[in-house]
Amino acid sequence: MHIYKFRMIFAEVDDFVRDFEIQANQSFADFHKIIVESVGLDENELSSFHICDQKWNKLKEITLIDMLDGEDPEQDMKPVEETHVMHDSAIRDFINEPRQRLLFEYDFVNLKTFFIELLSVYKKKDETVFPKCTFKRGSLIDLAAEVDIDEGEDEELRKQLIQDFEDMIDGSLDDYVENQ
Repeated sequence: MHIYKFRMIFAEVDDFVRDFEIQANQSFADFHKIIVESVGLDENELSSFHICDQKWNKLKEITLIDMLDGEDPEQDMKPVEETHVMHDSAIRDFINEPRQRLLFEYDFVNLKTFFIELLSVYKKKDETVFPKCTFKRGSLIDLAAEVDIDEGEDEELRKQLIQDFEDMIDGSLDDYVENQ
């Protein structure tokens, strides 16, 4: 059995690196699971892998869930990218270049894009369990500003926000009536 070794980086965090090893016959669902575990992400958040060329152009998409249900006639048109589902897609069926590149897009509302590249392929030597994270450096930081509010301030802030909203609505209605 062949083992694929991949390196993953996250461009928004300079020192973020993960190396993964996965068997050729394992699925992209297995790859997804080890990625979210090693990074500390929610495994239920929508995400996709994209098989890319050497310039990171997307060629094929491998989604967490089936996004094409076939009920909408417009969906029957051929998508720009060929689309597959993770649990039905074996790694070996999509890795065909010595330095194959992939994108892993996570959380489409607050999109995080990870760059993945095949480092090497070797034959399995022992009974090691795969997939596994073999190298880990850096961590994801919350890129959005965090607000630290304690219990007492929380209620005060809530009341102030409601008052500000009501003032804003009242002012908007006054302006609307004056312009009529």
